[in-house]
Amino acid sequence: MKILRKNQHLSANLRTMTAALALLVAGGVSATASSAHAQTVTETPIPLVAAPDAAADVAQTAYDPLEGFNRGSFALSMGVDRAVLRPLSHGYVAVTPTPLRHRVSAVVYNLGEPSTVLNDVLQGKPKRAGRSSARFVINSTIGVLGLFDVASGMGIRAHDADFGQTFGRYGVKAGPYLYVPVIGPSNFRDGVGRVFDFFTDPVGIAGGGWRTTFGATRLVVQTIDTRTNADGAFRALDDSVDPYITARSAYGQHREAFVREATGEVQALPDFDDVTSSSEPAAAPPSDTPPAPSEPAPSTPQ
Repeated sequence: MKILRKNQHLSANLRTMTAALALLVAGGVSATASSAHAQTVTETPIPLVAAPDAAADVAQTAYDPLEGFNRGSFALSMGVDRAVLRPLSHGYVAVTPTPLRHRVSAVVYNLGEPSTVLNDVLQGKPKRAGRSSARFVINSTIGVLGLFDVASGMGIRAHDADFGQTFGRYGVKAGPYLYVPVIGPSNFRDGVGRVFDFFTDPVGIAGGGWRTTFGATRLVVQTIDTRTNADGAFRALDDSVDPYITARSAYGQHREAFVREATGEVQALPDFDDVTSSSEPAAAPPSDTPPAPSEPAPSTPQ
C-alpha cells in the first residue's frame, strides 16, 4: 500500500514537471513562432533572425548581469538542440516536400493571428487589428484553414504583435537579458509577455488548452516548424566566434526594432525582400548642386 502511494506520488510529480516544461516550451514557441511566420509564408525559407557580428553587440552594451547563468543555459540548450531538435528538424525536412512545409508554416501562422489582433487592440491600433482580423477570416475560409495566404494576395499584409511588444509600447523596459533553457533568448519583459501570450491565446483557449489532442498536436507541429525555419540562424551561430554573444545581439536588435514598431519610432519592420533589395548597392541620387571646385594643392617650398 505504501509502495502504491509512493508510485502515485511520483507519477503526480512527473505529470507536474511535464506540464511545467510543456508550459514553458509552449509559451516560448508561441512567442517565437509568430516572428518566424512572416518569413516562412514566403516561398524562400529564411532564418528566424539575422546573425550580426559579435562585435556589434559590444557597442550596444547589452544589459546582461546574469551572463554566467545565461551562458550555462545557452550551452545546455545548444546541447539539447544538437541531440534532439536538430535531428528532428532535419528529418522533417528530409521527408516533407518544401511546398508542404510552407503550407504547414502558413497554418501555424494563421492560428497565431487572433493573438496578434488581441495585442493590436491593447496597443490602441484598431486599423492593424482590423487587418489581422480580416487576414484570419479570409485565410481560414478562402485560404482553406490557413493553408494558403490569400489575404496577402489581396494586399492585406501580415504583421506580428505579442505581449512583450505591448508592454514595450507602454514604456516597460526590457530588463536584464535572460536565456531560458530550451526556450531560448529573452529578457524579463518578454519572458512575462510569453506567459501572457500563452494564457491569453484565443485559439488555445477555444481549443481547450495544450492538453487536448488539438492543443498537443498544435504544440508539436509549431515546435518543429519553428525550429526548421530557424535552422539558418542556428547554422550562423555555429560559424560565429562567440555564439552566445551573437545570439544575444541578434535577439536584442530584433526585439528593439519590434518594440519601436509599436511605439511609432519606426513604421514597420522591413520584409526580407526589402532587406535583400536594400542590401544591394544603391545608385547615388542626382544632385542639383554642382560639385565645389577643388582647391589647388599648396606648392611645396623649393
